Amino acid sequence: MSKVPLTVAGAEKLRAELHRMKTVDRPNVIAAIAEARSHGDLSENAEYDAAKERQAFLEGRIKEVEGKLSNAQIIDPRLLDADGRCVFGATVELEEQNSGDTVTYQIVGEDEADIKNGKLSVASPMARALIGKYAGDIAQVQAPGGIREYEIIDVRYE
Repeated sequence: MSKVPLTVAGAEKLRAELHRMKTVDRPNVIAAIAEARSHGDLSENAEYDAAKERQAFLEGRIKEVEGKLSNAQIIDPRLLDADGRCVFGATVELEEQNSGDTVTYQIVGEDEADIKNGKLSVASPMARALIGKYAGDIAQVQAPGGIREYEIIDVRYE
């Protein structure tokens, strides 16, 4: 499996999720299965079926998160010698050329992406257009409504 880029904060968030699933969620599911078993006939026990389904989902998610963390390439943009370029982990302030609206995004891994919170996936067309550019450059992004142009106002490494 190839390396999965993650920011330091993204890796911490996954580690916290994994810890919670192993120490809180897994024991809760095991207790729910035991409780459902105590109700008797398992062939007609909807609580047992639901608890087993939750357990299967939880174990699958634990394996997924463990796999992502084992293949993670944790990148701290503050330690990169990016010299003002847009790179993975950078926070970029943009101005849309037609409307003059400004937006700020941090370029993050696919698992961390959350556009509402300003986290832009490195695999997105916008991030691909920004990577390697400097403040003052114009990035052209292919959007559903046609090509949109953004001027890079500022690049920060936070």
